[in-house]
Amino acid sequence: MPTYKSLTLLLTIGLTTVGAATADVAKSDRKQAAMADIKLTTIKKMYQQDIDDQGMSNPVVLQQYANADLQVAMQLEQAYFDKNQMSCNIDHDVLWNSQDPDYTQDKKFSITEQGFVQVSLAQGSDIYYELSCDGSNKDDTDCQVADVILDQDGKTLRKHLLENCR
Repeated sequence: MPTYKSLTLLLTIGLTTVGAATADVAKSDRKQAAMADIKLTTIKKMYQQDIDDQGMSNPVVLQQYANADLQVAMQLEQAYFDKNQMSCNIDHDVLWNSQDPDYTQDKKFSITEQGFVQVSLAQGSDIYYELSCDGSNKDDTDCQVADVILDQDGKTLRKHLLENCR
């Protein structure tokens, strides 16, 4: 009989462990889904502000939503322009991948497998945003744009500015 009690005890411990692991996975999935929603909401708000202001926000809307590292890179761009009266930036509006943005075009927002927010524009462009969501923001619900992936090769806005605006 002692063998059965030991086996029953081991089986109970094993099932309890599996149940706890399953609960942890479910909790993690809910947390990831919530974070994805927060990221999407942040980018949607950024685009809506740019649409409402027709790209005339000062500072530019991207800088308002940028984290400290991206803001530093964007400030390098402004300092470069002030000094050289010449731009070191890319030659188009990053949010719209265009020199002459169509603020009325349809947009589709989604999350990639890597956790980036993808904005698919009706004109055929896809823009990818890397967001930082460390909970240090004032309301703990918004994320900040850490970088914008500019092309298929993984070139980023922050890297471009740091390399070209010194």
